[in-house]
Amino acid sequence: MNKLIYIGIGIFILLLVFFVPKYLNGNATASGDSKLSSDIEKVEVYHFHATRQCYTCKTVGALAEETVNTYFADELKSGKLVFASINIELPENKALADKYEAKGSSLLIGVYGKDGSFSKQEDTEVWYKIDNKEDYMSYLKGVIEQKFSEN
Repeated sequence: MNKLIYIGIGIFILLLVFFVPKYLNGNATASGDSKLSSDIEKVEVYHFHATRQCYTCKTVGALAEETVNTYFADELKSGKLVFASINIELPENKALADKYEAKGSSLLIGVYGKDGSFSKQEDTEVWYKIDNKEDYMSYLKGVIEQKFSEN
């Protein structure tokens, strides 16, 4: 009986090791291919910041830009994905900062549905990943892919 319990626990742990990290990282598409939902019109990734930025703020923006340029070049070119660094202190950016409710340095992702819907989400996890470029880029790639696949 004890042997069966240990075998069951072992199988459970293996399942956790292989399947849970993909969902925790927002990377449910293990193949790495973007599966764009036909219900999504556009995804916007904005790095909002002040005029004066610290190292961490600059790094969050630079790695976000590198991620979208590396993994989503086709989507950027077609307009399905938009990326920009937005200085919230400039008057010409006030309307966009207000729309996203950006108050300081942040990475916000907006999703526009073909039905006219709009949702936005601040991603705070990126701040904890700036010391590992590969981890940051893999994580953000998964988040963006997930946004494209939402229905």
